[in-house]
Amino acid sequence: MDVLVAERGQALLATAVLLTGSRVAGEDLVQAALERLMRNWNRVHGDREGYLRRTMYHLAVDRWRLRRRRPEVLTVVDPPSQADGTDALHLRQALVQALAGLPPRQRAVLVLRYWEQLSEAEAADLLGCSVGTVKSSASRGLARLRELTAGWALEETGVRGAGR
Repeated sequence: MDVLVAERGQALLATAVLLTGSRVAGEDLVQAALERLMRNWNRVHGDREGYLRRTMYHLAVDRWRLRRRRPEVLTVVDPPSQADGTDALHLRQALVQALAGLPPRQRAVLVLRYWEQLSEAEAADLLGCSVGTVKSSASRGLARLRELTAGWALEETGVRGAGR
């Protein structure tokens, strides 16, 4: 277990942060998944990291379902007033915010496909759904992200409020 966490801990945490929307919640998610892996250590044969990732995704979906009535509020990222080297951080925060606005399955599919770089079949296996569901969820999720981020280019050029 220690070797797995030492070698893959940062990658697991990065995925968890994308699934949850914050570092603290991501750390909690990884911890909960590690606890389940430890309880089932002797029963898990083969790919323990795969078991851990699958557990993380299922726990994240369970949390999204529980919070459906009380959605989490993420902070709004204001664009920087000048180029001070934090542009990448602001963009990353804004993308995480946009990702958090997606339905749970679309968010999970996009994280698996484009962050984890899994194939459609691998993502379907992890999520316990069909390849067609992964394809349609990815398509709808990307379309929704485009909608959520469409105004960014206008805001950068100072055309705020155009067309409203």
